[in-house]
Amino acid sequence: MSEKKIKITAEPVVMEAELNQSQTAQQIWDALPIEASGNTWGDEIYFSIPVTMDGENPQEVVDLGDLAYWPPGTAFCIFFGRTPASRGDEIRPASPVNVIGKLSGDPEAFKRVRNGTVVKIEQVEA
Repeated sequence: MSEKKIKITAEPVVMEAELNQSQTAQQIWDALPIEASGNTWGDEIYFSIPVTMDGENPQEVVDLGDLAYWPPGTAFCIFFGRTPASRGDEIRPASPVNVIGKLSGDPEAFKRVRNGTVVKIEQVEA
């Protein structure tokens, strides 16, 4: 299976990312392009997407720059720092998420994105 690169646009940020080999990542890839109004929760942007998946190796704590899918909200999540649920320096989603990929650039750039910003995710052709 070839690597799957995506481009995330959330003004003023445009960044590429790479999806992993999970079934959840494949379902999201197949649904692209997706455009939605992003919500912020601490240093996380999330928005509902037209993909419904159950937990797939769900994680309670993620790494800086991880992309994930949140099953309860059918949401795509971009993690660029601590959330209100974090303890110490960890990055903790509201509840376990399926990690689906990783940002290719500096995750902290997303701190400039405001609540309600339109976020677009599209495939990057190889």
